[in-house]
Amino acid sequence: MFSGSIVALITPFNLDGEVDYVSLKKLVDYHVEAGTDGIVAVGTTGESATLTVEEHVKVVVKTVEFADGRIPVIAGTGANATHESVTFSRLLNNSGIAGCLSVTPYYNKPTQEGLFQHYKAIAEESDVPQILYNVPGRTAVDLFPETVARLSEIESIVALKDATGDLSRIAKHRELCGEDFILLSGDDSTGLDFVKAGGQGVISVTNNIAAKDMADMMKLALEGNFDEAAVINERLMTLHKNLFVESSPIPVKWAAHKMGLIAHGGLRLPLTELSDSARPVVAKSMTEACIY
Repeated sequence: MFSGSIVALITPFNLDGEVDYVSLKKLVDYHVEAGTDGIVAVGTTGESATLTVEEHVKVVVKTVEFADGRIPVIAGTGANATHESVTFSRLLNNSGIAGCLSVTPYYNKPTQEGLFQHYKAIAEESDVPQILYNVPGRTAVDLFPETVARLSEIESIVALKDATGDLSRIAKHRELCGEDFILLSGDDSTGLDFVKAGGQGVISVTNNIAAKDMADMMKLALEGNFDEAAVINERLMTLHKNLFVESSPIPVKWAAHKMGLIAHGGLRLPLTELSDSARPVVAKSMTEACIY
């Protein structure tokens, strides 16, 4: 159901800080033309933490509208309050989304039982497949494989986005969750190795500005052509890393603006634009990756 190269889409803003829907449509068309396999709208890379509930829902709905059936859209529905994630799920029922992606609750550091109950509550309020998202480096909580296994028994929970960078977890997840459970990387630097070890794809930040390369690489990898895929990955590796030279999505929004994919590279506080010292680092990575 979910596989290949899926973009963790940025949310473009106008100079006044409002969502730029003209640029959003341009981004959707860019990914359709590049062969991207899916779009995550208003995930964490889409600055979900700083959008209002109304904006969050509207961006998802407009992304579905712009996609017009050409590419599946997954809605980011994560929050650190279960009731907020449940609200997103309810509001997006019957919206045309292909699924929901929910990050583990950040800051409040729930127990494993709390994580289980959190995701169970979300799944009970949604009419679409659910993707778990584990990124302990940003949330300060780790979703253990044993908890993923418990959650995988809930019919609508079908996948995990694993951004730990720990490739040893793939075999553990596969053993505990079975062959049908979908495993997606959330770490571009190890994404190809993740698929080589048995994953089905990557939800990618790099994809925002190197969409065709990421789509080609994942297609080759899923066909078993890992040597050819590795050639592309090696060219992108510095970019994978330097898009995190400052907190994401700061670097990737600057890069997308530089490429003309969005009209402005602005973010919402507390995030600020890419520093002068980091700009040459990202620009050099873009040149080395042959995308600019």
